[in-house]
Amino acid sequence: MFSRGFLPDQDPLITLPEPFAVWQTTAADLRQLALTDYLRPTLASLPPFPLEALTTERQQCRAAVMLCYMATHYVLGRDGTYAERLPTTIAVPLVAVTRHLGVPPILSYAIQSMYNWRRIDPTGPVAAGNLVLLQNFWGGLDEEWFVTIHITIEATAGRALRQLRPLQTAVATHDHAAIAHGLHEIAATLDEMRHWLGRMEERCDPHIYYHRVRPFMFGWQDNPAMPHGLIYEGVAEFWGRPQQFRGETGAQSGIIPALDAVLGVAHELDPMRRYLLEMRDYMPPAHRDFVAELEAGPRLRDYVRPHAALRTAYNTAVDALQTFRALHIEYAARYIIKPAQGASAGEVGTGGTPFTVYLKKHIRETAVQRLED
Repeated sequence: MFSRGFLPDQDPLITLPEPFAVWQTTAADLRQLALTDYLRPTLASLPPFPLEALTTERQQCRAAVMLCYMATHYVLGRDGTYAERLPTTIAVPLVAVTRHLGVPPILSYAIQSMYNWRRIDPTGPVAAGNLVLLQNFWGGLDEEWFVTIHITIEATAGRALRQLRPLQTAVATHDHAAIAHGLHEIAATLDEMRHWLGRMEERCDPHIYYHRVRPFMFGWQDNPAMPHGLIYEGVAEFWGRPQQFRGETGAQSGIIPALDAVLGVAHELDPMRRYLLEMRDYMPPAHRDFVAELEAGPRLRDYVRPHAALRTAYNTAVDALQTFRALHIEYAARYIIKPAQGASAGEVGTGGTPFTVYLKKHIRETAVQRLED
């Protein structure tokens, strides 16, 4: 388990069976359609989506990627004029497929990153440089690199995630060697994750990200352009009422919440903390259950406090987590605040919440977890 972090054990499915041929052709043409006047009419006139032909989890995931990108393109349209209604043709299968996967009917982090890639060399690593996206918005170097860096970080995190349950078991069994090993692996993994995040600017320009990629990642909650949300036509359970869901954001990844849980990093219940707890609803069920399980486990921090060697190993892991968080806020400023040129929108994270003050606060809350001699 976690051989590739929270990524699926098998590479995502690239194609669906023959009944989906028209849908797959249309999904492949989305970028081109988005440049024409035919985007919305084409999507609205697709034949009924053959839900009954989806027989495996990988097929469900591939269908979710196609449908979520179609919905996002439809809502934004060619010129960024938001639609207030999603046609039945897309809305009904989108809700059905995402319900099966246990996530909201919108493009979430899992659907954009975890289920949306293939390896160029199938025998090579799951890492940027060997990855391409199955579906994207406009396409191009910057968008591909931005998402594939996140996929790489997810895969890299597996080294640490594999240690979390054994670490808590080691606390219960007083296995100091296993605790020291697990903490070392967490620190080393965070250093590697920071290395990959540090490569973001190599091929993803902040200005292009902010103006060409990020607009697609806003959802229909706390979005001034969609104050009432989106109507999913034909979805009986929504009763014709507008629905509000947040857009894709890295806060929907379980990596940092899982590490916080095991290291005992606690955050005050401020607006950012409430937002992060809300983001768990966008994680695949197995991921959020894993985080909850860790939060209920033995308290590693309390256990290592009296033991000098373990205390040092623990502090090294906490320092690595703080350093990763610090780089993350640096990139948030570089990719959001600076391109916004001081506009108030620049203070708002991709999921629709103010972040600068609270991310700095979370860095401080991580630092104070260090155990002094």
